[in-house]
Amino acid sequence: MADTRPILPPLRDVIARHGLAASKALGQNFLLDEQLLDRIAAIPGALADAPTFEVGPGPGGLTRAILRAGARLVAVERDRRCLPALAELEEAFPGQLRVISGDAMAVDAHAEAGDGAHIIANLPYNVGTPLLVGWLSAEWGPLPWWSSLTLMFQMEVAERIVAKAGSDHYGRLAVLSQWRSDAKIAMKVHRSAFTPPPKVMSAVVHITPRLAPDGVQLKYLERLTAAAFGQRRKMMRQSLKGLPGALDALDNLGIDPQRRAETVSVEEFVAIARILSR
Repeated sequence: MADTRPILPPLRDVIARHGLAASKALGQNFLLDEQLLDRIAAIPGALADAPTFEVGPGPGGLTRAILRAGARLVAVERDRRCLPALAELEEAFPGQLRVISGDAMAVDAHAEAGDGAHIIANLPYNVGTPLLVGWLSAEWGPLPWWSSLTLMFQMEVAERIVAKAGSDHYGRLAVLSQWRSDAKIAMKVHRSAFTPPPKVMSAVVHITPRLAPDGVQLKYLERLTAAAFGQRRKMMRQSLKGLPGALDALDNLGIDPQRRAETVSVEEFVAIARILSR
């Protein structure tokens, strides 16, 4: 069967024609390898006619890969220099792409992308973690509005998201990412794949939601992990003494108060937060 997808100019040509040097102030690092971009767009699974949401498309490298997969895409771009290049993709993929000019931190992704959207993005380094925390903190009823998160981070941040108890990277972000989601590193990306190359390695993290554990309110889990990891070198009996009911919960669950936060599993934090939520 003939491939009816549009023939697009090389990304390097698009960047040169529109004068799109990556902005350090906006945390931009462009990916130009089309095969790599297609692999990233394939991580969530079949995207044909699926609602998708992208932050910081830049010149549109990952954007075109998502569109080639058949998705219906809403992309938010803060850098107005990139809008003409993205307009060319809107024209090449009629009815598939809608570009919003604005700051992703101020855009209601749910309202724009709709229920069941896949969020796929090579996130600008300076807003990646706040955006992730916002999506992970969405209302679960019984699942969040998004179907999956496929996000590029600096390797250090990726390791913090997927870390297990007992590792150096384990902390609040790991608990938030894993207490009602499955998080894994789907792909490592060498710094040389970017233009300009960043100083560090990167990785694509894939997160899929699960049904939230019964009887646990996020606000109590957040208070618990803030107290526990705020003084991570201290024993839990010290770090949690200012949180009402926390030490009693440890005793109730048979968790040794002399343990430190980095040794307490996600499941144990959930069990403590369940008691605090009552």
